[in-house]
Amino acid sequence: MEKSFIPQNFEEWRHCIVVECGLKLTPSFIEERIASLQNSNEHYTKQFIRLYGEQHLQKVLGWFIQARDMS
Repeated sequence: MEKSFIPQNFEEWRHCIVVECGLKLTPSFIEERIASLQNSNEHYTKQFIRLYGEQHLQKVLGWFIQARDMS
């Protein structure tokens, strides 16, 4: 079975963000992303929903919240 390039859980998502993309999950970055993903009028949020769907948006938002709660 072929592995999806879209993260399916927190660990895969974190690996994608930190290792594959080389981003740091700093408190400010996390808060910016949470605010953006919660803004349904934001251009990139609309694009995200169009490409990946509302359900995946809620997963990713939850993963950012989980990352925030872990720091």
